[in-house]
Amino acid sequence: MAEQQQRRNKKSNRNREKESDWQERVVQIRRVTKVVKGGKKLSFRAVVVVGNERGQVGVGVGKAGDVIGAVRKGVADGKKHLVSVPITKSNSIPHPTNGIGGGAKVMMRPAAPGTGVIAGGAVRTVLELSGVRNVLAKQLGSDNPLNNARAAIDALASLRTFSTVAEERGIPVEQLYG
Repeated sequence: MAEQQQRRNKKSNRNREKESDWQERVVQIRRVTKVVKGGKKLSFRAVVVVGNERGQVGVGVGKAGDVIGAVRKGVADGKKHLVSVPITKSNSIPHPTNGIGGGAKVMMRPAAPGTGVIAGGAVRTVLELSGVRNVLAKQLGSDNPLNNARAAIDALASLRTFSTVAEERGIPVEQLYG
């Protein structure tokens, strides 16, 4: 009986450790209304960025009647839409990239060690939670936080490393440098 209890505790501790790896940051909370027969129905929309600072990040949107419920739904949605980010030894991205989300465009360039995350708003949050430490980013077009976060995710999802490119082409990595 005691052994079963210990096994259950170990499993729940493991689950808690896995959960604690993930960080979540609320980018935006908005009051939104829907016009119904009886008047206006008020609810909250939360845009949340979820990441483990080790190369995985996602953006989620949640809507509920209260803020806490909206944030909880946003976190769940963010974990469903994770992307993997290849990070170099200098904690940067492997190559320059662009991303588009709605009317927002984001440009990203790798930076030298010690530069830090030079970006603004939602893009900065996405980069920090993905684990990228040295990068230059610029938002162009729309200033909507949700679209900028999605554009940043799009840019990070399009990143490729030398090894993945060599594998796709079916050649050794050394031949790429040739």
